[in-house]
Amino acid sequence: MSQTKLDEILSRLQLLQNELEDELETLLEEKREYFQYTFEKGKVRFKKQIHELQRKHKKGLLKYIVEAKLKHIISVPVIYSIIIPIFFIDITVTLYQHICFRLYGIPRVQRTKYVVIDRQHLGYLNALEKFNCMYCGYGNGVMSYVREIIARTEQYWCPIKHAHKIIDAHQWAENYVDYGDASAYREKLVALRKVVSNEKA
Repeated sequence: MSQTKLDEILSRLQLLQNELEDELETLLEEKREYFQYTFEKGKVRFKKQIHELQRKHKKGLLKYIVEAKLKHIISVPVIYSIIIPIFFIDITVTLYQHICFRLYGIPRVQRTKYVVIDRQHLGYLNALEKFNCMYCGYGNGVMSYVREIIARTEQYWCPIKHAHKIIDAHQWAENYVDYGDASAYREKLVALRKVVSNEKA
């Protein structure tokens, strides 16, 4: 496959990605109307009657614990122990981008776009379910946040494609220089750095 053909495919993929995001945003708006919730100062707000309807589907905390499967109970200490390294990664990578990205002229990644914790507002979840949802939202959000920071770092320092196919490569990788193309790397490195420096935060 020629580079021109690949560029055409990537261009079409980008257009489709933009179209998909528009459709998903439209669908999300429809879901907001259907389930009757809004945002007030960034917080989710359900209409009172909807919140009361949700509470009818709530499973009591005691019943939830009593009916829990043994394998779930045994795994609890292991699951919750992961919060320590996740929190450590969150703090250190945030510190890293505040120092290094300022030095490199790379816009900082907005943590709030990745770490979203909002499922605790659902009336049909008991206290433990809400805690678990907050935990998963935090963990997955931090991983996405960290991935974007490291991806921008890679774009700045070593924008070279791998020799092997990467599963679910980040968005920056498609424009990297081909593996083994020494002259292109030297020619394009400065330009690729400018691309990430001009990225919106």
